[in-house]
Amino acid sequence: MIEALLGDEKVEVERALERACEWLSDELPDELFQPALHAVLSGGKRLRPLLCVVAYRACGGRTGPAVYDLGAAIELIHAYSLMHDDLPCMDDADLRRGQPTPHTIFGEAVTARAGTALIPAASLWALTASDALGVDEAVSRRIVSELNRAAGAGGMVGGQALDLLGEGQHLDSTELDRQHGMKTGALLTVSLVIGGLAAGASDTAIAGLESFGRGIGLAFQVTDDILDATEVAADLGKHPSDGLHDKSTYVSLYGLEEATRRARVLAEEATEALRGAGIDAPALMALASYVVERKR
Repeated sequence: MIEALLGDEKVEVERALERACEWLSDELPDELFQPALHAVLSGGKRLRPLLCVVAYRACGGRTGPAVYDLGAAIELIHAYSLMHDDLPCMDDADLRRGQPTPHTIFGEAVTARAGTALIPAASLWALTASDALGVDEAVSRRIVSELNRAAGAGGMVGGQALDLLGEGQHLDSTELDRQHGMKTGALLTVSLVIGGLAAGASDTAIAGLESFGRGIGLAFQVTDDILDATEVAADLGKHPSDGLHDKSTYVSLYGLEEATRRARVLAEEATEALRGAGIDAPALMALASYVVERKR
């Protein structure tokens, strides 16, 4: 179902990422551009830009190239986060999406700097896309502000720090939800919010998108933990790392059966939040199902 609904959308997202990389080639020195290019165009689910585009359309936005460019800005942030996550000082991963990670090709120091360079680049690209969409200046500023807040210490980066500090500790459900709500959920949630803001959505709709994002963000991480516990590296396209670093996971906390049930409940609650906000979006419902049914 997800392929039938969003297959064409993913093609457009890939085209937008190619446009973003063409722009990046003029913004970054080649020494930084090459590892960034490797990270951005190495494949992936493209879930964040898809959420942005689908939320934009669900809130009445008219689809055109610029909304895919807006989604691409979020994917630049995601790419930087993976570049840093895979570094030897973090998860020390040598495989991502079935390909060598950037630091194994370009070195740790260059990869770290290239990832950092993507942070301001994403903001600039989001502004460019917002202008092309004809978004009001105040809303455009809010879009960039929301993106940076979700990526920063109160969101993804803060969650990554909690993840590192949690090594060797046995976290309870509240602590684990907080960590992953920041590390994974913040960027998924802001993808939806940005799409809604660009479309001129009401406060009620934005609140519904936020609740949906928080729910599928946690469902996504629970499913990741299940896959790490049950799949091999060749199927995942990466080496599972949490067990190697003695990190708490939803599987270690709940067990496999209960973790699987929890992922489905979170996805169901997320879709109910959409309905409660009056958002009728079959593609978002399909994405919620995909999050818990995916195999990698």
